[in-house]
Amino acid sequence: MDTPPPSVALDDQLCFALYTASRALTARYRPMLEQLGITYPQFLVLMALWEHDDQTVREISDRLALDSGTMSPLLKRLDGAGLVVRERSQVDERKVRVRLTDAGRALERPACAVSAEMIVALGLDAQQFALLKQQLETISERVAPTG
Repeated sequence: MDTPPPSVALDDQLCFALYTASRALTARYRPMLEQLGITYPQFLVLMALWEHDDQTVREISDRLALDSGTMSPLLKRLDGAGLVVRERSQVDERKVRVRLTDAGRALERPACAVSAEMIVALGLDAQQFALLKQQLETISERVAPTG
């Protein structure tokens, strides 16, 4: 395999291209999510709960690769907005379970419209979309800290 030569030029850096793409995507989401009354990180939490409701804080944190210092205020704001409920587990009081409220479930359909708009904005066909997603997942797996 022919690898690219080492360089410190900013425009040669994959990390910079990923960084700017991430910022651009997040900025594109912002006005659409503001209409729903949520932020991008809150959107991620809600997506995890739409996928599988009634999870522990730890399960959500692990799924989103966010630490508890980030999750706690996020969940507190979602709870305050009436979109989720946080409750101590009846089985293990050390764990806090998070469930969607009716209002949180009701945001799923409009959020799906946001997702559809982003897919159109990317201008990728299904095969290109799947390939790009797979490549990004591979990058994440290869550079993730071990241990």
